[in-house]
Amino acid sequence: MPGEAASAQIGRSAVRAALHAYGLDPLVPAAVQVAGELLAAGWHLDPGGSLYLNLRYREDDRLRLTVYDGHAAHDHPRLAAHCEARRRAALRLLRVVVRECGGEWGFGESREPGGGTRTWVSLPRAGALGYGDPVAARSGGRRG
Repeated sequence: MPGEAASAQIGRSAVRAALHAYGLDPLVPAAVQVAGELLAAGWHLDPGGSLYLNLRYREDDRLRLTVYDGHAAHDHPRLAAHCEARRRAALRLLRVVVRECGGEWGFGESREPGGGTRTWVSLPRAGALGYGDPVAARSGGRRG
């Protein structure tokens, strides 16, 4: 999708529809928040470029979301450190969501032919089920 502000909303809608189609509706709140954050950061760091969103439910009961953007790594160490700090700052809310769900996230050089950066999130089903549910959060992810 194009690296534009509207891409985050388009991506959230696509994630919502895909999860619904596969009967994974309880994962929608966490997944939609993560997709929006990943796409917004990709657009912010590479405006006008292309973004690629990948959504996968893995056999180990984890939801994996990956966004590829065209912002390539910098050769100069100081520029690379500044860019990494900028990406981390852009993903502050994402870190909170991932931590609340008990997941993992990271970013690095894209292995895609066009290069750029790959940012990924892995959310365990159990953690994503309780996202945004204050009752589940107070009881360690368990309801009732």
